[in-house]
Amino acid sequence: MYNHTPTLTHSEQQVAAERIHDLMATGISSGEAIMIVANEIREADMKRRQAAGELPADEEE
Repeated sequence: MYNHTPTLTHSEQQVAAERIHDLMATGISSGEAIMIVANEIREADMKRRQAAGELPADEEE
C-alpha cells in the first residue's frame, strides 16, 4: 500500500478530473474511475521519485 500521497497542482487536479470524467463516459463507475486515476498518479509519482534518486529502483511503498 502507498504511504506517500502526492500533492497535485490545480492544473494537475483538473487533468485528473477530466480523466475521471472520460473514464466515466465509457461506462466505468465513478469509484472505479477515481481508483484508476489515483493509481496512475501514484505510479507516475513513484517513477518520478525513483528517477530523482529519492527512492531505490526496487523499493515500493
